[in-house]
Amino acid sequence: MITPVDGVLVTADALAVALAGTDASDPARPVLLDVRWTLGGPSGRPEHEAGHVPGARFVDLETELSAPHPAEATRARPGGRHPLPAPADFQAAMRRAGVSGGRPVVVYDGSNALAAARLWWLLTDAGHSDVTVLDGGWAAWRDGGHPVETGPAGPAGPVVEGDFVARPGHRRFWDADRLAAAIAAGTAPAVADVRGWERYTGESEPVDPVAGHLPGAVSAPSMDNVGPDGRFRPAAEIAARYADLDAAAGPDGPVFYCGSGITAAHTLLAREAAGLTAGAIYPGSWSDWISDPDRPRATGDGPRV
Repeated sequence: MITPVDGVLVTADALAVALAGTDASDPARPVLLDVRWTLGGPSGRPEHEAGHVPGARFVDLETELSAPHPAEATRARPGGRHPLPAPADFQAAMRRAGVSGGRPVVVYDGSNALAAARLWWLLTDAGHSDVTVLDGGWAAWRDGGHPVETGPAGPAGPVVEGDFVARPGHRRFWDADRLAAAIAAGTAPAVADVRGWERYTGESEPVDPVAGHLPGAVSAPSMDNVGPDGRFRPAAEIAARYADLDAAAGPDGPVFYCGSGITAAHTLLAREAAGLTAGAIYPGSWSDWISDPDRPRATGDGPRV
């Protein structure tokens, strides 16, 4: 049995204890999903095959956790650079990875949970009730001296597909039309841009073809929630950081966006680990927002959380 810390995070040591003495046939053993990924980089599969948590299966963020998109990753288009996958496609991917509704799932990436948060959000939005994230990811597991497996993903023997049924809608999110209408009407919720400060101000935009941020949004970089080792900062520290933003947002919490929805999910993970109302995300985020040239944009300094 896994004992998570801060609700949704599990330490490498605790995961090692949970895995000790179990095998793939044990229903209490969690399904382990490795979603190592780098924005604009090659697939994380070679890294996975070079070393992973024993029994973990690799999940590709670009092809299994996103809908198909053009080869030109920076192209502005409806849905953004990483559109949410169709429920049937996501369900099929999770079943291939061995996910079942009644079995715990632990997800991890290279270190800071940025990619793992995407899978955590998708699974919990689709109705899975037992998903935790390895705090510090592969780096924490490796540096802790825990067993390492190499080679292709998955346990030895035939791959047993899971029976997970995806039922999206368990988490709140906003789309562009609804958010644009609320901004125009002056009724928008508290909105936070969780990209880096330079991208928020428009000083630098290395990924998308247009720089800037949503009008009225505050800057709240998600990577400020993790330390140099890739682990999340203490829950009390994260909660204190968002105190003023939450007071302005009200009981439903703020709306978070980033470049294409992935870092926004990371912010929700940090907040849930800190015991806060998670809030909502705008999955298409900035790359979706700029696909319509009539949507308003802002540049320059603004409030920072």
